[in-house]
Amino acid sequence: MSKADEIFIQNMRDILDNGVWDTDLPVRPRWSDGTPAHTVKKFGIVNRYNLNEEFPILTIRKTFFKSCVDELLWIWQKKSNNIRDLKSKIWNQWADENGSIGKAYGYQLGIKHKYREGEFDQVDRVLYDLKHNPSSRRIMTNIYNFADLHEMNLYPCAYSMTFNVSGDTLNGILNQRSNDMLTANNWNVVQYSILLIMFAQVSGLKVGELVHVIADAHIYDRHIPLVEEIIAQKQFAAPKLQVDTSIKNFYDFTVDSFKLVDYSCNDKKYEIPVAE
Repeated sequence: MSKADEIFIQNMRDILDNGVWDTDLPVRPRWSDGTPAHTVKKFGIVNRYNLNEEFPILTIRKTFFKSCVDELLWIWQKKSNNIRDLKSKIWNQWADENGSIGKAYGYQLGIKHKYREGEFDQVDRVLYDLKHNPSSRRIMTNIYNFADLHEMNLYPCAYSMTFNVSGDTLNGILNQRSNDMLTANNWNVVQYSILLIMFAQVSGLKVGELVHVIADAHIYDRHIPLVEEIIAQKQFAAPKLQVDTSIKNFYDFTVDSFKLVDYSCNDKKYEIPVAE
């Protein structure tokens, strides 16, 4: 049994058994038929993943690893806000006729800012500090830019990363204002685990813990039967992650730089409706 499975099942069971429903409140999201998309939620879930112990990918439900990494590189490496730079279709419903999702995600990471040491965007500032100022308590990114929210087709959900070097080990905290737990929880965990691994490798550091802080961890009403089915599935051992250790430049990583070995999982394909 993978620890990612254990954490996911515990979270889902807690939300279903002890969560708070919003059925008495007006909600923004709608299903494709126009019905309000209500949720049951828990506030303030905090999960810890020791990336030295195992790679935190679900086995009770298949997480599409290469698509996860592709989206991560689209945001953090390409710093793009156009779906034409992305291989999957996961952002299509939020893109305009030109493929843009507005001033969101990668766009925010690519904005350059002036510092005493020079001009950097947020990603390059992290890379600079990990090499030159590893003891800094200011190594972080934030894409929840209030000045640009009105020009974002979707407000950022996973909006902030804080990086911390302890000795020779890089740890990170992912802050997420909202998490559709069935659709995106493990997707985000896999992505930001890979991000930490990338930053650690090119900075000459070991990788440590990813701490995932979720303000509003919710399950949509129409997802509940699927959640009950998935958390009852057979569990497998976590796979091993292989990384091309020859890469020393963050921008040289590709999807093919990462490989899962012995990824056994529940291969059933689930049709999961997404509320808008």
